[in-house]
Amino acid sequence: MMPTEVWKSYEDNLLTHSAAHYLMTIHELQRAQGYARVTDISKRLNITRGSCSISLKPLKKRGLVVEDSNKFLSLSDEGRRLAEIVERNDELLELFLRDVLGVGAEQAEVDACKIEHLLSIESSVKLCNFIECIRSDDKAAKNFIQLLSKRQERCHSDAQTCPHCQPSCPYEESQSQAVKRPPRRRKSVRVGA
Repeated sequence: MMPTEVWKSYEDNLLTHSAAHYLMTIHELQRAQGYARVTDISKRLNITRGSCSISLKPLKKRGLVVEDSNKFLSLSDEGRRLAEIVERNDELLELFLRDVLGVGAEQAEVDACKIEHLLSIESSVKLCNFIECIRSDDKAAKNFIQLLSKRQERCHSDAQTCPHCQPSCPYEESQSQAVKRPPRRRKSVRVGA
């Protein structure tokens, strides 16, 4: 594929981000409580029932979501397969970002969620193999992780000659964002409510 055409492959994805979350939510609800209804999905996704119903229509039309006569929703075999692929991708990406690259847990969760539905099966398999290798007891893997963590403490290149820093240095950008960004406020938790 020509580089100028690669961006168009985004349109070829089987699922949108929203569709992936509907499938995963139905899958999760079925596992947790044995059923899923529009009300349950809308509560879980923090959206209105009307919006939820509208968003489910194309998934029903594609045969990914099935509704019975009592308005209970379930996933078809294909819907379940896609939900499980996205769930696995989410876990792999979060693991990779957090445990291998050292991204903070909260940011790793957000970033994994953003791309979980976009990852190809080939990339998912390769990522899984990479994580298994890195987490092994192999001495070379342990040395690689040590080297990687040392290199993350600071940039080891000169921004003027680094091929990754043209036209701007990602390390310098991350440092300026850290200065600009106010600390995240933690949600207060009520005890004994």
